[in-house]
Amino acid sequence: MAERVAIVSDHAAFEMKAMLADHLRERGFDVLDLGTNSTDSVDYPDYGYRIAEAVARGDAARGIALCGSGIGISISVNRHPACRCALVSDGLAARLAREHNDSNVLALGARLIGIETARDCVDQFLATPFAGGRHQRRVDKLSNPAFATTEPA
Repeated sequence: MAERVAIVSDHAAFEMKAMLADHLRERGFDVLDLGTNSTDSVDYPDYGYRIAEAVARGDAARGIALCGSGIGISISVNRHPACRCALVSDGLAARLAREHNDSNVLALGARLIGIETARDCVDQFLATPFAGGRHQRRVDKLSNPAFATTEPA
């Protein structure tokens, strides 16, 4: 069974979302498209919360969230404690978001990067496993601030 990837966008990134959804299907992924379904103006937080809930529930293993800059939607996704959404603009950052931060949602800015860069980011994000090891302690602190130290270094 193919890995399921959720994808979501606001109106500014609708066209890029459609192209990335096709790219994912061509690569054999099961795509859960959570909208929006046109270029009619919508509020990105609605879609950020939608994908965060889907990933947290396990409806999809990972998610891709897009808006014009990627900033607003990444902030809304990161409001959910089960999500680690990384806003990236190149393939290396996407790879490191997975490898070091166990990011489960990728955010992209459709007005800031082109489709080829977006495809590279998606491919790196989906192909890279979490390294674990020394990074696990840090990721644990992202989900549970009680583990974080507040003493000055």
